[in-house]
Amino acid sequence: MFQHGIFRIHAAAPPTVIADPAANAEAILNSIGNIDADLTVLPELALTGYTCGDLFGSDTLLIGAAEGLMRIAESTRARRGAVIVGLPLVVGDCLMNVAAVVCGGTIAGVVPKSFLPTYREFYEGRHFRPAGPADPATVAIAGQDIAFGTDLLFRLGEAVMAIEICEDLWTPIPPSSNASVAGANVLVNLSASNETIGKAAWRRDLVKSQSGRCIAAYAYVSSGPGESTSDLVFGGHCLVAENGSLIGQSRRIGDGRSPEWVAEMSVTCDIDLQRLAHDRRVVGSFDDVADQLKPSYRTIKLIQDAAKQAAPQTLLRYVDAHPFVPSEEGELAERCGEIFAIQSAGLIKRLSCLPKSTPLAIGISGGLDSTLALLVALKAVDAAGWPRESIHAITMPGFGTTDHTRTSADRLIESTGVTGDCIDIRQLCLDTFHSLRHRPLGLEIDEHTTVASLQRQLNQLPDDAADLTFENVQARIRTMLLMNRGFVLGTGDMSEQALGWATYNADHMSMYNVNTSIPKTLVRFLVRYAADHYFDGQLGSLLHRIAATPISPELLPPASDGTIRQNTESSIGAYELHDFFLYHFVRNGFTRDKILYLASQATFDQPYDSVTIAATLDQFITRFFRNQFKRNCVPDGPKVGSVSLSPRGDWRMPSDAGGGSF
Repeated sequence: MFQHGIFRIHAAAPPTVIADPAANAEAILNSIGNIDADLTVLPELALTGYTCGDLFGSDTLLIGAAEGLMRIAESTRARRGAVIVGLPLVVGDCLMNVAAVVCGGTIAGVVPKSFLPTYREFYEGRHFRPAGPADPATVAIAGQDIAFGTDLLFRLGEAVMAIEICEDLWTPIPPSSNASVAGANVLVNLSASNETIGKAAWRRDLVKSQSGRCIAAYAYVSSGPGESTSDLVFGGHCLVAENGSLIGQSRRIGDGRSPEWVAEMSVTCDIDLQRLAHDRRVVGSFDDVADQLKPSYRTIKLIQDAAKQAAPQTLLRYVDAHPFVPSEEGELAERCGEIFAIQSAGLIKRLSCLPKSTPLAIGISGGLDSTLALLVALKAVDAAGWPRESIHAITMPGFGTTDHTRTSADRLIESTGVTGDCIDIRQLCLDTFHSLRHRPLGLEIDEHTTVASLQRQLNQLPDDAADLTFENVQARIRTMLLMNRGFVLGTGDMSEQALGWATYNADHMSMYNVNTSIPKTLVRFLVRYAADHYFDGQLGSLLHRIAATPISPELLPPASDGTIRQNTESSIGAYELHDFFLYHFVRNGFTRDKILYLASQATFDQPYDSVTIAATLDQFITRFFRNQFKRNCVPDGPKVGSVSLSPRGDWRMPSDAGGGSF
């Protein structure tokens, strides 16, 4: 076992010689000799070959298989981890298709196959007997009594393993379903699955589905091409899935790649037992069926060094730097379309409860979030049969508005056919400063101060000038104007909620927020998707321009050259890091050290040193805990992904929780 609950699985289909156990044992030992894994899984009947036919009745073959098993067991004396291998075994007066678990130089237990296929190309009922209630609790192998049965679980550190064999997975209720409720978190399938057209996709779906249904890892190994004989071809397909996601797979015969024939197929993957444990804890219905389980299970603790190894320097699984954004282009397009549909459907329902004369007020800044909200509103009113003029898109330039974003906002309103309006908020802000007796950014103001003179002074201030009241006044005046205009569509995203990057009762508040569960890293992709799929021509080009604009609230005056001074990511850190932390903190419940380790395995858009990543994570945790009071009263909005911070559904947290231990 590795630190952070990392459990390494090696699934392999070595070269096979039909009916030659000695050669197969040698091939297995050569295949796994240099593999450093917690668990190595080999195919069904790997020691003899699956297609031996009536040779399974031969004493020579069966004795050779038992001898091969002892050789493999002995080899584990000098290696860490367990090995699971398939072979035929005489049990009483019957022959059974079994999987043997070996670890620390001994045979720990043997699990028989429960369901024997005897249809079409399969004829196992001719040679084997399935597992049944009359099975003995132990079997004798090399003079030792070995635990035997389908009720065996094998514990190796934090991993609890259960075994099924090939056809067991294809049944309505696979044995692994009950085993998972009994505590198994690593499910193993030794298989001999021949290749036919379309079968690989079905096999892959079964493995992924069962891992998701059981909230477990699922390692599947099928016989390799050396098994192919007479009428069947075996592809050597090896798969490792975790809670519904495919972590890795080997090559296989028929995968369309050259060379078509590869003697040995294998894949090595790291699974995350801590993530599985977290998901089982939070999915309360997972073990609700535990009382319905009829069989009890015996747990065998495997021999191993109790000390955990340091986390591997290179993790053998993909760590997505942008977990909210699909990395595959086709999947990204499909996901974006689905998100737009969910956002729009939520708003359409809300519109159905409003008089059709209701103006939909939305503040347009020329930035990403407000643009996305406007695009969703356009789709919603079109679908609901409302005129686009019912959307009141209002620009509210303030002391920090730049020509770049002002131009983008004006062009966006003009090109979408909505009702546009511009309200310069600076005089209202100046009046408020007077009322509050506030000196904006330290500047003296009196009854003779004008907006123009104040703006000139502000533009001459150093870049590090700061004034929270100056920012909050502008934000709240904008919200007041929107609230007084109509039904306000919010624009703030989930990343801003997580960090509390919003002015309380300002951009923090609205009547409905279609962006409420959209993380910042996904907003940019959604705007680009809309440009490429929904809006072409000048509007499409404009959306790409907006997507390329730096993220900023534009509440502080522009830099001396007129460009954006207040770059959000320069203040609080890169959003791609914050979204990475948000996902693993909320979705997976990981510790700080675990998140830092995963970040070291991810490839971000920019290179970050470990000090920067750690400092940004500390800022994320601090801000996340300090700002729950803002999240406790956010407006309604549609959930679109697996992570949401809605206090009414997904994330309930006390406002005054201390985050020091996190």
